[in-house]
This record gives sequence, C-alpha cells and structure tokens, in this order.
Amino acid sequence: MASAQQIDGGPSDVGVDISDDELFDVLANQRRRFAVHLLKREEETMKIGEMAEQIAAWENGVETVEITGNERKRVYTALQQSHLPKMDRAGVVDFNKNRGVVEPTDALQNIDLYMDVVEGKEIPWSEYYIGLSGVSLALVAAVWIGAWPFSLLPNLAWTLAIVVAFMFSAVTHKYYTEEMKVGELEEPPELQ
Repeated sequence: MASAQQIDGGPSDVGVDISDDELFDVLANQRRRFAVHLLKREEETMKIGEMAEQIAAWENGVETVEITGNERKRVYTALQQSHLPKMDRAGVVDFNKNRGVVEPTDALQNIDLYMDVVEGKEIPWSEYYIGLSGVSLALVAAVWIGAWPFSLLPNLAWTLAIVVAFMFSAVTHKYYTEEMKVGELEEPPELQ
C-alpha cells in the first residue's frame, strides 16, 4: 500500500489554485506519480518520448535501453492522451501536445511530497507513534503506581528513556522520509 502525503506547501502556498483533492487525484495513478517524480527530479522541460521511455523502464523493472517499442508506445500513448492532459488541467504541469513537451509548473516545484510506502508486515509511521505513545503511557502508569521493577530506578531515568525513544524515532522517521521524497532520488520511492 502506498499513500502520498503533503509535507510542506499546500494549495495556498504554491500561488496556484490546486486543491488537495486535485493533487491527490493526480497522484492516484502510478504513471502520473512517476511523471511527477521525473519532473521534480529534472526540474526542466521534458519531451514526452523521454518521459515515456523512463516510465516504461520503471514499470517493467529494466534499464531504458532494454524496453521494447511496444512498452514505450503504450506508455507514450497513455501519457499523451490521458495522464498529461489531466495533470495540465490540475495545474501541476504545462503540457504542450503539439510540441510534445511537458514542463513542471511552480505549483509542482513548490509542493513537497513523500511516499509512505508500507510493504509486507511493516506498519505506517502514524501507527508506530500511536503504539509508542501507548507503551510510554503504560510505563508512566507503572512508575506512578510504583510497580516492581519500575520502582527500582528513579522517575527521571524513565522520563529520559521515553524522551530518548521518541527522539530516536523522530530522527529515524526524518531519515526515512528524506529518502522517500518524490523527485529526490534516481528512482521513485515506490521502487526503492
């Protein structure tokens, strides 16, 4: 399961009227997410052919030189007829169909996105923090009532343990989200 979350920037921050619904509608499709990643990474005008080639390679798990003409054409056609016009209407790209070029808008460049990719038995960060808070609350209650073995250490030691647990979690979360930002690394977060 992958979900997109907006970290910085919102419709009022980008200077263009893009609602959260429009943004999430754009991001609801993997090809459009790949296009957003590519445009944020390159930060310049791209030809549809180049974009289609890279997206086809990502979709098929191969290098760009290994994709077939049919794979490239399938992505090119979908981008040209459906995905890029939709992204253009939402205001995240300027798509010139006649010239076959796509340019990121200021709105796209000013929106900072990360993918919270949760695979297998992993849990989302929000659930992790709820669990950590629950454990911390139980620890505070055990220390407060003086339950053994929690009464063996001073209250300050338990307070420090809770603070360190949250600080370690926050640093780990920060590192994780930096790696999962759309447009930051060579491949989209979904393929990491």
